[in-house]
Amino acid sequence: MHTAPPQLWPPAFDAAIFDFDGTIADTAWIWEEVDRTFLGARGIPYTREYARVLSVLGFASGAIYTIETYGLHENPDDICAEWTRLSHALYRTRVRLVDGAQRYIRALRANGVPTALATANEPELIGSMEHVDVAGLFDVCVHGRDVGTTKDQPDIYLAAASRMGVAPERCIVFEDIAPGLVAARGAGFLTCAVRSGDPGQLLDDVRDAAELYLHDWDDIDLPTAP
Repeated sequence: MHTAPPQLWPPAFDAAIFDFDGTIADTAWIWEEVDRTFLGARGIPYTREYARVLSVLGFASGAIYTIETYGLHENPDDICAEWTRLSHALYRTRVRLVDGAQRYIRALRANGVPTALATANEPELIGSMEHVDVAGLFDVCVHGRDVGTTKDQPDIYLAAASRMGVAPERCIVFEDIAPGLVAARGAGFLTCAVRSGDPGQLLDDVRDAAELYLHDWDDIDLPTAP
């Protein structure tokens, strides 16, 4: 049995920012399927390192990285469109939040704590999900496309904090990738590394990158709403 750090509830912070893929939703299997299909169609072997790189870059930068790494003569927009097409049906019908994460987010909101989603994923996919109430869970939603930078830069977290009207040092960021945690921590955010369950996650690196670590969302002992 693991115990969640006590800093995962106010007054340790005034607002909370959540990554999506791997942090509050188990979607690694979707992206492995997409990557294997995409690379296999081009005769390129799948590697977990490729998946880790794309998790930081997001769609647009990931497409450019893919073209440059494998010497493809393709348009980045066409690659992004292919990734969206391959993943759309799975996101729409099969993605759900981890139960404990959803309970925690709802408990924060019930106690007056604003919440934000900060994801490198595309708005078309996030907005298509039938089983995730994005509007009901998050006051703010920021996509990598909105800020034009990758998650090894703090821009997406800073944008989320700004839109909530809360200073970075009064926000907590939940992430499952080390570059995002390092960037957020460097910008003054309280950071919590989250074990994703993805076998490709570099868990030691992730734990070392953040002040706090969460093994399982169900480890959080929630107070009752007022």
